[in-house]
Amino acid sequence: MINYPDLNTARLVCRTISGVLFAGLISGCALLQAPAIDPTPLEAGRLPTPDMTLQLAQLGPCTDESEQAFSLDSSKPVTILVHGCNGSAGRFRSLAQLYAFHGQQAVCFSYDDRASLVLGAEQLAGAVGALAEKMQHRDITVIGHSMGGLVARKAMEGEQRTDWERQGLKVNLVTVSAPVSGIAAAEPCGYRSLHWASLGLVPLTCRAVTGDNWHEITAASDFIRRPGPLIPSVQRYVKVVTDERQACRRRDAAGTCVKSDYVFSLAEQYQTIIDSYPRLANVEVAAGHVEIVGYKGVAPHQLIAILQQQGLLAVTPTEREIAFQRLMAKLY
Repeated sequence: MINYPDLNTARLVCRTISGVLFAGLISGCALLQAPAIDPTPLEAGRLPTPDMTLQLAQLGPCTDESEQAFSLDSSKPVTILVHGCNGSAGRFRSLAQLYAFHGQQAVCFSYDDRASLVLGAEQLAGAVGALAEKMQHRDITVIGHSMGGLVARKAMEGEQRTDWERQGLKVNLVTVSAPVSGIAAAEPCGYRSLHWASLGLVPLTCRAVTGDNWHEITAASDFIRRPGPLIPSVQRYVKVVTDERQACRRRDAAGTCVKSDYVFSLAEQYQTIIDSYPRLANVEVAAGHVEIVGYKGVAPHQLIAILQQQGLLAVTPTEREIAFQRLMAKLY
C-alpha cells in the first residue's frame, strides 16, 4: 500500500495522472474528429443497384448528416466501419467512397466512445445481427480503428451466437492500430493502491478524462487480460499493427515535426492470447496512428494496399488506377 500524508499530496498525484492521461490519450483523438458536416450524399461510384433501404440503430451512411437511412444491395457483401475515440461516422466518409469506387458497400457504426467498451461491443454485435437478418449475402467485414478496434474485437467474442451460425453469417474482422494490450498512458488508473491512497481522486480523475471505459483500457483490466475466444462466425482476423515511432502529423515550414503521430507502441498493439488465434494475420506496417486511416493531406495508401492484399477490398483495375489516384487526391 502506498500512503500519502495528506489530501494536497493526493491531489498533486491526481493532477499528474490527469496530465499524463491527457497527453497520452487525447493526442490520439485530436485529429480523429469528423470533418465539417457535408450534407451531400456519398458518390455512388460503381455500387450495385440497391434493393432495400434500412434504418437500423447506430448504423448509417458514413456521413454526419441527420438522415441515417441507408440503401444496400442485399445480395452483395457489406463492410462496417467503426471509428476510434472522439470520432464519428463522418470520419470514414472518404474511406466509404473508396469502397464505392471499387463497387463495394460500406456503412458506419456510431457509438459513444466515452461509454463502456463492453456496452459499445454489445451494441455493435446487435447492429451486425440486425443487418445480417436483412441481407441475402452473409459476408460482413467489420473494420475498427484504435478504440474502435477494441470495440470491434470484443463484439466478436464471448457467447456462442448460434443464430449467426444458423444464418450462415461469415465475418471478417479487421482491427487497425488497436491497443489490445492496454493503453500505457492509462496505467495509473489500474493501480488499486493509488485508488485508496488518493482518497478516491484517482478513479474520479480517470473517469473525467476517458469516461466510463477508464477501468477497461489498462493492462490490468479483465477486458485486456482475459479476452474471450472469437465466435465461430469469424472466418478470419486481420490485425493491422502500426509502428508509429517515426510518424509525424504536422511539420513546420522548415520540415521540423511539430505534431507527432505516435500514439500507441508496438507493445500496446500485441497481446499473447489474442495473437494466438489460429485464423489471425498480424500485418505490421510503418505508419502513424492517424496516417493509417487518412486525414486531410494524407491518403490511406498503406491501409488500402493491406485491405487489397488481404482480399477485403477489390484490386484496382489497371485501367482505373489513374482515376483512383485522382479520387484519393480529391478526397484527402
